[in-house]
Amino acid sequence: MLFLDTHVTLWLYAEPLRIPAVTARMIDRCELFISPMVRLEMSLLHEIGRITHDPEGIVGRLARDIGLTIDTGGWARAAEISAHLSWTRDPFDRLITAHALAYGAQLCTRDRTIHDHYTNAVWAE
Repeated sequence: MLFLDTHVTLWLYAEPLRIPAVTARMIDRCELFISPMVRLEMSLLHEIGRITHDPEGIVGRLARDIGLTIDTGGWARAAEISAHLSWTRDPFDRLITAHALAYGAQLCTRDRTIHDHYTNAVWAE
């Protein structure tokens, strides 16, 4: 079980070469999930023009092509856990990390702050 951060999800969709080969191989070997917060963050990025592709299309294509799933089962637990992640004020980082933490799962992210605070954060150059 591997959760993906928002930027990794977007790179898998539009810029897969930005993902280092070692990380790409890890992604290929895992069952892939995103938190509903990733979907929400993509919607907000789309609304402000930071991404041009429709989030529903992104998630739909990745679901079809690589089996990506939006996990809602751990959502309530993630919301509880996020209240205790005081190392960031970013609600997306809090909830995305908490969602992975609810399962004790790895979170694929390049975000240095998440790596500094979540021992199951993974990224290999």
